[in-house]
Amino acid sequence: MLHSRLTMKHWYQNKYSQSDRLKIAIVGFGNFGQFLSKAFVSEGHLVSAYSRTDYSHIVNSLGVSFFQDPHDLCEQDPDVLVLCTSIISTEHVLKSLPIQRLKRNTLFVDVLSVKEFPKDIFLQVLPTHFDILCTHPIFGPVSGKDSWKGLDFVFDKVRIDEGKSRTERVDKFLDIFEKKGCRMVAMTCAEHDKHAAGSQLLHMQWGGYWRSWVWRPLLLILKGMRLC
Repeated sequence: MLHSRLTMKHWYQNKYSQSDRLKIAIVGFGNFGQFLSKAFVSEGHLVSAYSRTDYSHIVNSLGVSFFQDPHDLCEQDPDVLVLCTSIISTEHVLKSLPIQRLKRNTLFVDVLSVKEFPKDIFLQVLPTHFDILCTHPIFGPVSGKDSWKGLDFVFDKVRIDEGKSRTERVDKFLDIFEKKGCRMVAMTCAEHDKHAAGSQLLHMQWGGYWRSWVWRPLLLILKGMRLC
């Protein structure tokens, strides 16, 4: 098992040049964290994960390095730290991380379905030398099981340093989703939550048709207004 894990990691690492590779740390390695890790590894990136639950038996087949101590994770010097936690635990988890052990230019990313909430927490907790990218992949392990082609990925570059290496890094991270075929939608966190709230109301009234009847037409309208 260990041999097959190492073989897979070496194959992906050899497939991509060193300059194209990101070191990505995932905090919270439940279903969604595992789901994202597969895509990150398949694109040749080095992935490590932390969770209080022991997932060491799962990572053997994913090509991911797993840690149960956040200090060990941060000492891997990740370029990107992706927070894959529940909404209710986001603030607690973020504040519990030993961020002083991270590189001062680390990019923090969230993947929650609401955006103003994690944005505000990131801005309150993280020192200004950290970059912030808020995202909402509008798909998951079920809808994105076979392909991400045509699936919506909303993002907001909340705080990205103007340095070339920092802007290239965030673009490199977003490229993972674009290469998988996602429809990339640049939208502020405030706009996202405003329209998502309306969509959820219609969802309660009309059931599961909101995504095709409301969300996609909305994106086309916003693009026409140059809002995304």
